[in-house]
Amino acid sequence: MRQLELRHIRCIVCVAKHLHFARAAEELDLAPPSLTKLIQEAERLLGVRLFHRTKRSVALSAAGEAWLAEAVPALEQLSRGAERAALAERGELGRVEVGYIASAAFTGVLRKAAGGFREAYPRVDITVREVPMDRIPAMLADGQLDAAYVRPPMQLLDGIETATVYRDAFVVALPEDSELAAFPSLAPAQLRDQCFVLPEQEAGTLELARRGRFLPKLGPQPGTLAAVLSCVSLGGMVAIVPHTLAECMALPGVVYRDIKGKPIPSEIALAYRKYERAPAVRAFLDFAKNR
Repeated sequence: MRQLELRHIRCIVCVAKHLHFARAAEELDLAPPSLTKLIQEAERLLGVRLFHRTKRSVALSAAGEAWLAEAVPALEQLSRGAERAALAERGELGRVEVGYIASAAFTGVLRKAAGGFREAYPRVDITVREVPMDRIPAMLADGQLDAAYVRPPMQLLDGIETATVYRDAFVVALPEDSELAAFPSLAPAQLRDQCFVLPEQEAGTLELARRGRFLPKLGPQPGTLAAVLSCVSLGGMVAIVPHTLAECMALPGVVYRDIKGKPIPSEIALAYRKYERAPAVRAFLDFAKNR
């Protein structure tokens, strides 16, 4: 059985607005006879008379008024649906789940990217949460996260890529009562006898030991950088941490010292799915890579 089509609905609404076939036809860019034919088709399909028509006037019938009360909101909803579909296609509507490690917040990288994206794309729902770095690759792969800030190097699953968004260098965090705290900077070899608290990213510690030509004595790996510094503050251990931490996190009993020689690089990278299809996620990735 033939159903009423969208073109019929638009014609009825337009005639009801003007109560004049010629003006409605002009707005719809139709010839008046074509508009008349479409209205007649609609009335046949509905089985009711929508308009009372004479040579001089057009008026809605009771059936027309009842139909219009339901049709206009439906037509407006269809229009909103088309607008939202277009927004979603352009990446201006949707949802983005972002994971991060603490140093992404300390450096301001997270604020610039997530905060700036919220302002530029107010209709996109972006949520952020701190996540242990070793869980990030799997969470990206199974869709629990759409993007995540990490510290390379790290093991990535197939289909996951990274882009560097911040460059830093490692420094030494040590107890303020340590004999080494008397030095303004430390050579790697001076740390030979120390026990190292390990951040989630071990690369800085291992590189320092390589440069100092010793096998490091490894202590606990408590998780977040705040937890690492807490261990240092208790005394007896040191940690190799990003320089940014020295600028924004002061704990009682902890001091920071530069490492002599060529800086040991520390980076923050944005990890994401290589073949991302969601337009809102792609928009965030493009935005975040250029902050």
